[in-house]
Amino acid sequence: MAGWSVLAAMTHLAGACASAGMAFWLMPRRHKLGPAGLATVIALALSVSWAITAGATGTESAGTYFAETLRNLAWLYVVWKLFAVDGRDLLIKQVRPVVAVLAAVELIEGALLVALHRPLRGLFSQPQVFEIMVSFRLIFTIGGLVLLHNLYSGASKQARLALRWPAAGLAILWIYDLNLYTVAWLSGDWPHALGALRGLALAAGALLLLPALAKRRDELHFSPSRTIAFQSAALIGIAGYLGMMLVGSELVHLVGPAYASLLQFGLFIAASTLALMLVPSKRLRGWLKVTLTKHFFRHRYDYRSEWLRFAGTIGRSGENAPPLEQRAVQALSQITDSEAGLLLVPDEGGDLVLSSRWQWPAIEVPAVAMPAEGAHFLERTGFIVELDAVRAGDDHQGEAGAIPDWLHSADQAWALVPLLHYGRLVGVVVLARPPHRRSLDWEDFDLLRVVGQHLATTLAEHASQDALVEAARFDEFNRRIAFVMHDIKNLASQFGLLARNAELHADNPDFRADMLVTLRSSTDKLTGLIARLSRYGTGAPERVDRFNVAELVNHVVAQFDGRHPVTIVQRQGGEIAASREALEQALIHLVQNAVDASQQGTPVFIDQTCDGLGVRIEIVDSGVGMSPEFVRSRLFKPFASSKPDGFGIGACEARDLVRAAKGRLDVESREGLGTRFIIHLPLATTADHLSNLQTTNRKVA
Repeated sequence: MAGWSVLAAMTHLAGACASAGMAFWLMPRRHKLGPAGLATVIALALSVSWAITAGATGTESAGTYFAETLRNLAWLYVVWKLFAVDGRDLLIKQVRPVVAVLAAVELIEGALLVALHRPLRGLFSQPQVFEIMVSFRLIFTIGGLVLLHNLYSGASKQARLALRWPAAGLAILWIYDLNLYTVAWLSGDWPHALGALRGLALAAGALLLLPALAKRRDELHFSPSRTIAFQSAALIGIAGYLGMMLVGSELVHLVGPAYASLLQFGLFIAASTLALMLVPSKRLRGWLKVTLTKHFFRHRYDYRSEWLRFAGTIGRSGENAPPLEQRAVQALSQITDSEAGLLLVPDEGGDLVLSSRWQWPAIEVPAVAMPAEGAHFLERTGFIVELDAVRAGDDHQGEAGAIPDWLHSADQAWALVPLLHYGRLVGVVVLARPPHRRSLDWEDFDLLRVVGQHLATTLAEHASQDALVEAARFDEFNRRIAFVMHDIKNLASQFGLLARNAELHADNPDFRADMLVTLRSSTDKLTGLIARLSRYGTGAPERVDRFNVAELVNHVVAQFDGRHPVTIVQRQGGEIAASREALEQALIHLVQNAVDASQQGTPVFIDQTCDGLGVRIEIVDSGVGMSPEFVRSRLFKPFASSKPDGFGIGACEARDLVRAAKGRLDVESREGLGTRFIIHLPLATTADHLSNLQTTNRKVA
């Protein structure tokens, strides 16, 4: 009996808390229940009083029985007021006598209890009196349920929206009482187990008033999250386990002390074994999840949670993040609780080959995982293949012929999900079987199809990004090759001019000396060109030299002797720190562009000055000039040239070389007048000072 007393105290405490909370919450909102609002608050308060009395003094005490009488009268008054929701308390005359009779039954019962002045358990020795008391309770509960039936069934459609939740709460309360007192009347004894759980019926009835007070219609739908449902199921399991232990303790008392120790030990072993077998089982958890989802939710999936998990898996980044292909398999597998998966992608011939696997190292995948015919079938139909159905002989759209033998024989392979991007097959995900065996349904197919499309888009964009990076590398390589072609063209021009002059002046010793100088210079240029080309892609920096700019200008001008007049206006010199070879190449490009833009015999001028902080080199021609639009948008872009046979490389490479020397290249041009290229370079001392200042600032920061 002690165990049932403790359980009764707990359940009635829960009922008291639920009723008290609902009474306080309902008080400022009682107008929503119309005429029954205040009556409901009073009934809840008396229910709290009854539950506290039952928990403190026992379910069969006289105080509990008297408090139950007051509670029943209060709820009977609530039913009467609920008839007034649509005015039927004035139209249906039969309601008044029924309510009056039921109220009289409860009053007579209370008066009898006061007259006898003894607890209900004391009436057990008086079977006739006990039967009378229980009969009165049965009459009241049956009458109350009849009133509820008429209240709801006779109401208008609009009134039912307001009545269904209060009526459901009272129905739970009185149906439980009907069963309780029926068992008591048939057995002639008080059912302690049912009496101990009455508090839960009160809690459920009180909480069902909550939807009736909702502000919006959608608040009437009870929609717990999956997490809460699974946790609640776990709590119910724990409660069931405790209930079993309670029943076991009662059995121990019944068998007596002779076998008590043996029974206790046996129950302990059985309960421990059951817990150790079921709690860690993935199959049990999978079955529980599927069962709860099937019977408690309209949809199998909690789409918000699934989307958040999917986005988190796909968007994972960092050094330890797996590749995108593996994350794609993982994201799709987690939706169906699959513990592993594969990603197959098309190769150049259209066959599907293994691209990535997630937690599935044991499965053997052939070099050609699926022939091109199977890939074309999945691309054409977008059909999600359930392999168990194929193994059972189903062939809805010809999928049986598209599945290779290794997938037929791999029992863990469960489903194939094609990833389609604008009708093109990006890949196929092979899902492993989840811990709990089940078949795919329409909701699985819909969700897997949508997620597959999203994954296909993600993988296609990733492949496009890789292709763009590769194309950019090829573009850079082609650009370098174009630079090489440009330099080779200039050297070829020098060699051609040298060959033509050799035919005329080969016997002249001075010419032969100049020819050797020119050949040596061209060889040095070719060597430098090869060196620059070999450094491409390695990240190796250019060698920094300290030299006088005036000497560089003289050297460049000397290379154009006999080809085109290039005049030095002034050269003030100045030591700079840069790659002499690269800066010489930039000057040659700019001077050559000026020569090409000028008429034959029209001089090109070079003006080199120094202001104490930097040097300035101007290359001026009086050629055709360039438009502002060409200078702004095309001059420094590769392959854009104003010359019919030009590569459009010289100015672009010259600017890059000047920038590498920490300088700046400006241009001024007017059509029909000519062009001025201006190179600004810091002196070596200025560059050293700026470098030291930047180092100091970094240390301070």
